[in-house]
Amino acid sequence: MDRRGFLKAAAIAATGALTAPRLSLAADNKTLRFIPQANLANLDPIWTTQYVVRNGSLLIWDMLYGVNDQLEPQPQMCEGHEASADFKTWTFKLRPGLKFHDGEPVLAKDAVASILRWMARDATMGGPIKKRMDALEVVDDRTFRFRLNQPYPKMLFALGKSSTPSLFIMPERIAATDPFKQITEYVGSGPMRFNKDEWVPGAKAIFEKFDGYAPRSEKANWLSGGKRINFDRIEWQIVPDVATAAAALQNGEVDWWETPSSDLVPLLKQNPNVAVDIADPLGNIGSFRINHLHPPFNDVRARRAIQIALSQEDYMGAVVGSDQALWKTLPGFFTPDTPLYTENGGEPLKGKRDYALAKKLLAEAGYKNEPVVLLVATDVGITKAQGDVTADLLKRIGVNVDYQALDWGTVGQRRAKKEKPSEGGWNIFHTWHAGADCVNPAPYIALDASGDTAWFGWPKSDLVQEKIGAWYAAPDLAAEKVAIAELNKAAMDHVVYVPTGFFKGYQAWRKNVSGVVKAPFPVFWDVTKA
Repeated sequence: MDRRGFLKAAAIAATGALTAPRLSLAADNKTLRFIPQANLANLDPIWTTQYVVRNGSLLIWDMLYGVNDQLEPQPQMCEGHEASADFKTWTFKLRPGLKFHDGEPVLAKDAVASILRWMARDATMGGPIKKRMDALEVVDDRTFRFRLNQPYPKMLFALGKSSTPSLFIMPERIAATDPFKQITEYVGSGPMRFNKDEWVPGAKAIFEKFDGYAPRSEKANWLSGGKRINFDRIEWQIVPDVATAAAALQNGEVDWWETPSSDLVPLLKQNPNVAVDIADPLGNIGSFRINHLHPPFNDVRARRAIQIALSQEDYMGAVVGSDQALWKTLPGFFTPDTPLYTENGGEPLKGKRDYALAKKLLAEAGYKNEPVVLLVATDVGITKAQGDVTADLLKRIGVNVDYQALDWGTVGQRRAKKEKPSEGGWNIFHTWHAGADCVNPAPYIALDASGDTAWFGWPKSDLVQEKIGAWYAAPDLAAEKVAIAELNKAAMDHVVYVPTGFFKGYQAWRKNVSGVVKAPFPVFWDVTKA
């Protein structure tokens, strides 16, 4: 029996014979039970860039601005702003009546402290603001101001972007935490409180409605508008086994599954009580992340060996299956069918895969059969599938693979280590990037190539950074397209990372649940349950 047949049989058995562990029944219409994409191992959206942490944080903390489904930043905690004609001075005013979960008012000093912590970790948008900044000052309790020495016209998008790390507003005392250390207190400014007492990493996370939250009057749209929660509790149930998750959804033990396995979607679609749809129209880009600090991949020839040997068809088949409507090969870094998409420089990812040349390049890079540490999060289907394909690929090109099976939370901690792979570091790990984060370089943390401050893998390329800067300075769309084409080629030549393909995924929910929308993250506001 192949993998898909096994999963389907397991799910049917779990549904019919209740061989899977039963979760508490989700009959209460004031409680929403949700299976997230991965375990919530930590809850600091500045310390980590894991999407699951960002998604939980969206319930706990609010944002100054928030993007809508057109990726346009809209005022959220802010009442509004004023910008000077040269975009060097930006003044923001908070809405009245904002409160933290401990009852304290949200003040400008809290926003300033939160911005400073965020800027230290966000290389693509926070970093450029920091470099241009003469001062970030409190004007009064509800007003704060940036004074810059260079124009920064993309300020609103920076403050409201959905890509990680997103800017969440925390109390000043929490935001004063070293940005390279995790926070330990979860007092938020958003529509839900986090119940730390009931948090069991690996099992559950509980969010409770905050009655002191004042939503905006506008209709909610992604991260903008009135974030009205219709539940007293939202319970995240951590269920890494997909057959168990499928059975729980079909039995009504949970209400919503964020990332159902594509293998089980046909089965779920047969259930009259379950709805299934594409989760995010902008899809995702699979990612083969390479550590540029240590051999063999500190040599570009070794990184190019991966490029010319890697088959995106193999990766996408493993991630989403045989339905080619859900995936496509991607000889570039930007989201397909968006204005800046380009394949310029993408030739190494096209055509027949060349294992012989890959072996030759590895030898030229000085590789001598040393163990290559591959971190694989086996509790997340997307990363597990990619990791298994990579293990096979590396063996085909003569690499000694040290396959380390871990959970996603541990991978999130290990990937931050810069030590040698033999001393607790790593050479390769897999993740994915939401298409909404890859439409241009502004939210694209994974493409940053600025060395020690770059994203995990720490690539360094002056040419890549120059082309990112050219996009920021582009006066119109035509100039942006030129800059992006040059950036795509520079990033391919340097092998910042290797895209494993573009894919879309599903979400599934019980049909008595209404208001589920398509987005790069689960949108809980305006969802109801009959």
